[in-house]
Amino acid sequence: MNDAEQISPTPSTSQIARLRAIMHRLRAPGGCPWDAEQDHQSLLPNLLEEAYELVDTIQRKDIQHMKEELGDVLLQVIFHSELAEEAGHFNFDDVAQTVSDKLVRRHPHVYGDAKCEDSHGVLNQWDQIKREEKGAEDASYLHGVADGLPGLLRAAKIQKKVAKVGFDWPDDQGVIDKIHEEVAEVEAEVASGDKERLSEEIGDLLFSVVNLARRHKIDPELALTETSERFRQRFSQMESALNHKGTRLADASLDEMESEWQSAKA
Repeated sequence: MNDAEQISPTPSTSQIARLRAIMHRLRAPGGCPWDAEQDHQSLLPNLLEEAYELVDTIQRKDIQHMKEELGDVLLQVIFHSELAEEAGHFNFDDVAQTVSDKLVRRHPHVYGDAKCEDSHGVLNQWDQIKREEKGAEDASYLHGVADGLPGLLRAAKIQKKVAKVGFDWPDDQGVIDKIHEEVAEVEAEVASGDKERLSEEIGDLLFSVVNLARRHKIDPELALTETSERFRQRFSQMESALNHKGTRLADASLDEMESEWQSAKA
């Protein structure tokens, strides 16, 4: 029996079991040299890349490729679990059991006698149970916000948490006024030439913009990603138009680029 037959699913096995067997074979002696060299740290770029590629398919509503990208994200979970099992820490079954147990504990309105009338109540209950589980009832309210999150996501999570306890602007106008205030302070620091203060004020401005996005349930990270992609497409169109006219991008004047940019934007 060859390796492919050994890892083919049967009525008594699942595709998850097959995937785990493949991963184990790749890491075993005589398997794949690249897979055998990896560790948790070296795989971090892959994990982030696969997560963002999944986000892209979801945004584009590309269901077929979403299935493929979900598989790539699952592979990262399987890979890290295999590494942990080899080190004697835990295995994939432990991972699945941990998240299953967590879901049951944090949904007492489904698996117990608790009552939650709406999503707001569910989220508040989730946060309270989470703090109790981690023994963080007496810790700072923002204790659980991960330091490793990207800046925009971390800002949004902090703001979302504090809003749950009422620390929030009463309406959008307060946030918009704050944004205008921060823009003025950025302008002042640009004029002063104080780079350190300018960095602080730009951070304050971004934090305020994230707050406005959060109030309207807009993910700032995704919003910025979409804007970056629109910019890339328009810039490429501008470059193509200039090339078509026989003008290299490096040789084009700002007025020429601006003209083609406006055409691409339209």
